[in-house]
Amino acid sequence: MPPLFHMIGGAPDPVAPFSHAVEADGWVFVTGQMPFTGTSIDTPYPEGIEAQTHAVMGNLRTVLEGCGLDLSHVLSARIFLTHFEEDYERMNAVYRGYFAAGRLPARTCVGVSGLAKGARVEIDFIARR
Repeated sequence: MPPLFHMIGGAPDPVAPFSHAVEADGWVFVTGQMPFTGTSIDTPYPEGIEAQTHAVMGNLRTVLEGCGLDLSHVLSARIFLTHFEEDYERMNAVYRGYFAAGRLPARTCVGVSGLAKGARVEIDFIARR
């Protein structure tokens, strides 16, 4: 079966040329989401790492739901932080609340020099149908 390229209604407009998710053989690769609070990429981000993490997780949920999945299908996450030392623990406190105890995805978290439109956090997922 050829790959499926998903563009999800209700998810933020892309900031670059990409699909919201690409699916092949039951694997769903969800593009990193930014902390937009609506579909327009021209609205300002919420203030602070907690609010931005909630916004990113909400956008990831929207993409997963558009693919017929939810957070229980997530196997791996990558998190990118522009203010790593300052934001790591506070981001973790928010992130942890989205997953059931004992069902945390594998994860990588790295500090980066910049993200699109000045975001403090971006997260992507690999899920399995």
